[in-house]
Amino acid sequence: MTTPSHMLAVSKFVAATPISLAAQIREDYRVHGRDWTRPGFHAVAVHRFGVWRMRIRPKWLRAPFSVLYRVLFRYVRNCYGIELPYSASLGRRVIIEHQSGIVIHGSAIIGDDCILRQGVTLGNRTLEKPFEAPTLAAGVNVGAGAKILGAVRIGEHAVIGANAVVLRDVPPYALAVGVPARIIAGDTT
Repeated sequence: MTTPSHMLAVSKFVAATPISLAAQIREDYRVHGRDWTRPGFHAVAVHRFGVWRMRIRPKWLRAPFSVLYRVLFRYVRNCYGIELPYSASLGRRVIIEHQSGIVIHGSAIIGDDCILRQGVTLGNRTLEKPFEAPTLAAGVNVGAGAKILGAVRIGEHAVIGANAVVLRDVPPYALAVGVPARIIAGDTT
């Protein structure tokens, strides 16, 4: 369930160029070090499959693919600890570096070339606003254990430090550290 404003943000931060499922998975395979055994690659591949199967019409023809997706999603979540639902918007070449404790909200937007590490949470802040989730622009690097909560925007190539709790927007090329996160301006490259 996404709001119209959420869908507008998707087109701004996630590549709009359609690419086939096989091409996406090949690209994800390359950025995950050409290692098909990596849990992050499995999670991203299952996500891509989940998005792809939603394009199948009519619904009865999609049903067996939906069952397969559910089985794969539960396997990745329960065995690797990576919860990445198909409803989250995932850009190209996203790397999930490590397994365990990764939770991504179904309304989250992750741009191209982002890196997520273990223990990362992209979620909502309150039960009153269940669909407010973070937006990560292209090239964002999220450290281990970081929590990004609410309808915050993380600018291009920003770095979120390990164990930071981000509750407000982070400008491009900035570094956010601490609990709650404070912004350290400047180029981090």
